[in-house]
Amino acid sequence: MLGIMVAVFLVGYLCIAMEHKLQVNKAASALLTGGILWALYIVTAPLSVPQLDGQAFGEFLSDNPTIAALPLVEQCVRFISGVQIVEHLGEISETLFFLIGAMTIVELIDVHGGFSIITNRITTRKKVTLLWLISILTFFMSAVLDNMTTAIVMVMLIRRIIPEQKERWLFASIIIIAANSGGAWSPIGDVTTIMLWVKGNVTSVPLVESLLLPSLVSTIVPVWIASRSMHGMITSDGTEDKAMSNVEQVLTPRERLTMLILGVSCLLFVPVFKSLTHLPPFMGIMVGLGIMWVYTELLYRKKVDVAERDKHRVTQVIRHIDIPTILFFLGILLAVAALQATGILDAAAGFLNRELHNIYIINVIIGLMSSIVDNVPLVAGAMGMYPIVDPAMVGTMADPAFMQHFVQDGPFWLFLAYCAGVGGSLLIIGSAAGVVVMGLEKINFAWYLKRITLMALAGYLAGAAVFVLIEWLKLGAVF
Repeated sequence: MLGIMVAVFLVGYLCIAMEHKLQVNKAASALLTGGILWALYIVTAPLSVPQLDGQAFGEFLSDNPTIAALPLVEQCVRFISGVQIVEHLGEISETLFFLIGAMTIVELIDVHGGFSIITNRITTRKKVTLLWLISILTFFMSAVLDNMTTAIVMVMLIRRIIPEQKERWLFASIIIIAANSGGAWSPIGDVTTIMLWVKGNVTSVPLVESLLLPSLVSTIVPVWIASRSMHGMITSDGTEDKAMSNVEQVLTPRERLTMLILGVSCLLFVPVFKSLTHLPPFMGIMVGLGIMWVYTELLYRKKVDVAERDKHRVTQVIRHIDIPTILFFLGILLAVAALQATGILDAAAGFLNRELHNIYIINVIIGLMSSIVDNVPLVAGAMGMYPIVDPAMVGTMADPAFMQHFVQDGPFWLFLAYCAGVGGSLLIIGSAAGVVVMGLEKINFAWYLKRITLMALAGYLAGAAVFVLIEWLKLGAVF
């Protein structure tokens, strides 16, 4: 049965990777995969639960004597449905609620014209200068926003500046690289770093300190390569839209600036809130969303002369967040949780430890794989394969030197955040930012593979080398 579960997961993975070919949304494939895997697990429960989770199962029966009197099949079913699924769903929900809150705040900033305040200040038409300026802006914006939203905002910007579509493709491709690299070093910059941060594998300060420089290098190298063949000025065709948008008619410049500052402050407030209260990050993002909600209600209460349809209240904006993406995360994380519960991920971790026994090689491979398949299940799988090790217990383990890498903020988790985030830039389908830009600009897969992949690979490997060098300087040895 375990072989069947692995096959189901791989088929589901393939359907997710071939979303555009199959024309089936990846959320549907993920939800179906997660449901089937848990169904298969519960069917074989009597054969697996007592052996795989014997201690927890025994404690469950001792705490529930009425259930202990039932047949073994019923005992296992109650344990899976009442303990294991609930525990995994609790961990998954922390990530989902965080994403819902963060996506709503970002959408609020966007619909109120907050991002236009930044983009309107870019006036240069020199190609090389514009490329570097857009790359740096994208890199740091992506650390505060998610990489997909940042990519959308920056593509909208270059559309206003660069009229010729084929000329925009290079700029849009660099935006993908900068957005993915920028999201890798921030606890709120990418879904994979959010997952690692929420679960406690990494904390804010060590993540920033360890990954800022490697991520910056992974952006600078491709931009430098691209800029060497870029010359001249961008010629405008005179069709840039200068008309005042609806939101600019409703809100004053000061009110739009306030929305930008307040929204970004609420996002940056989350790590501070977690440090002060020790509550999960989703609590901080919900507090921030509550603040934004109250502010917008008070703001529109003063706009009595504005039509209700032009008032972007939270109750309207929240309908526009990407719910299919939320459901995709739910499905894939449930699927990975099922593999973890059955011990499949533990077996996979043991295989990698025996055959490779090198966290740097393992993570580089994960990063390369993330350019082909979605990095969310890859990171979720790695988190399931390797537990967070208590530093006090490292000395008692069979291989303390190797297990030291898996403590909180250990090099395995930090390098995993870098590789999974940056590696998605190698192919245009390897990240959410890449897929959305591909759709917006109709970038050809083969064109990106021919013109951009090697540049992105050079940046990815250069940043990885910088990370390993930093670890060598800290520890005195790499392996």
